[in-house]
Amino acid sequence: MSALEDPTYRRYLAARTVAMAGNALTLVALPILVYRLTGSATLTALVTAVETAPYLVVGLPAGALVDRWNRRRVLVGCSTASGLAMLTVPVSDQLGVLTFAHLLVVAATVSTLFVFADAATFGVVPQMVGRERVASATSTLVTVGTTIGLAGPVVAGLLVTVTSPALVLGVDGLAYLAAAAVTARLRWEGSETVRGPSGRRLRAEVAEGLTYIWTTPVVRWLTVLGTGNSLAGGAVTGLLVVVGVEQLGLADDSPALGWLFAAGATGTFAAGLSLPRLQRSVGVGVITTTGYAVGLAVVLTLSLTTSVLVALPLLAVLNFAATSLIFNGIVTRQVVTPDHLQARVGTTARLIAWGGSPLGAALGGVVAGVAGTEWALRVAAGGLLVSLVGALLAGVPRFPRLAELQESAVGTVRPPAPRTPPR
Repeated sequence: MSALEDPTYRRYLAARTVAMAGNALTLVALPILVYRLTGSATLTALVTAVETAPYLVVGLPAGALVDRWNRRRVLVGCSTASGLAMLTVPVSDQLGVLTFAHLLVVAATVSTLFVFADAATFGVVPQMVGRERVASATSTLVTVGTTIGLAGPVVAGLLVTVTSPALVLGVDGLAYLAAAAVTARLRWEGSETVRGPSGRRLRAEVAEGLTYIWTTPVVRWLTVLGTGNSLAGGAVTGLLVVVGVEQLGLADDSPALGWLFAAGATGTFAAGLSLPRLQRSVGVGVITTTGYAVGLAVVLTLSLTTSVLVALPLLAVLNFAATSLIFNGIVTRQVVTPDHLQARVGTTARLIAWGGSPLGAALGGVVAGVAGTEWALRVAAGGLLVSLVGALLAGVPRFPRLAELQESAVGTVRPPAPRTPPR
């Protein structure tokens, strides 16, 4: 059954589409803006590290708090605040006062808000469409997002040559505000529910999420091993503009820089289309183990190439593998996790699995500054190697198909009854 049959989900998808269109432009414009402003590979990678670091700082309490709050209102508030923060960039640029520190603060602010929005999304999607359509809903979001991702980086690459990357970030700010306006009007069963404080301390609720992850083997291993994928992904993403300029010989204002991001989006698009079918026919463990093996081979090969024509298909394959790993883990967790733990488990798992992203970006920037992007990529590939070996030792390839995991999740203890605030 397709999630697109639900009219509320279709409107939610429309809001996400607008937001993702803006994000696709920022994906290219922000590192170009930083690199033009500073001329530093290390500082360019540092912005990527800052964008992923908030998960490490607020991920655990954010999940527990959002499980108490109204998820729809969290999405609206975070999107509104993110839009306003992004709009300060073109304003400062026009006034001639834009600095690297300003960009760093905006990146940290928007990324921190994303943690809370992400926590809400983990609960909103299964609540809105039902667990049996989670894979369809997630796959559709990925497919639409990566369709935008195919064109967005190319458009961004052109825009930054004819306008300015700061102005492009302003467009993303407007997209955030538009998405907030659409989401504010949505209603679905449970959309106004607020569980409220459970009577326990926040620390105890965080611990409950951690305990669930650790005592559920499929969730535990898909989460812990995901750190290697995030480490490599953080390094590649943080250095992609630098790789294009210093390793592949592109100019820092070349539209071809957008092609590198678009090539990756091609792989993400293919992964989004194929993941539901893969999860129906292949065990989630096989998807995971294969993803690490393919990613390892591709990152090592990328570190050896100086040709754009060779780098483009490599980036497509790398993103296919990385996206399969990420969304295989997300969908599996959403299917097996009880509703009252969705935000906590989702953000905690993302925190652990994404823990390597800021490290990968920061480490990649330092190594690139000292020894070049080639060695930075080789160091990052070590994370994928560790995860691959860990998956084989833990018996991950034997994990069953998604349908079998869903059947085993039936009968999970029901959550405490929610309360609906008075109107």
